Amino acid sequence: MNPVNYLYLAALLFTIGAAGVLIRRNAIVVFMCVELMLNACNLAFVAFSRMHGNLDGQIIAFFTMVVAAAEVVVGLAIIVTIFRTRHTASVDDASLMKL
Repeated sequence: MNPVNYLYLAALLFTIGAAGVLIRRNAIVVFMCVELMLNACNLAFVAFSRMHGNLDGQIIAFFTMVVAAAEVVVGLAIIVTIFRTRHTASVDDASLMKL
């Protein structure tokens, strides 16, 4: 397969993720869309790495996955804490953190 096809797929996935972040109001869905955008970037890194014949893009994608895993842990902890206090996972209600 041509690596350009992977770049088109990465652009499509990033667009879907960006639209989800901008449109949706549920914090968990927004969080999943951010993860989709990170995976699209990883796919682009690996495709460029394959096009140029070196491993730099794959190494960057690996470190991006490690950072994304740490983000998932912290982000889900924050979302669970907000849900416990507010009984909703709406992004609009997250700005009202004053008790």
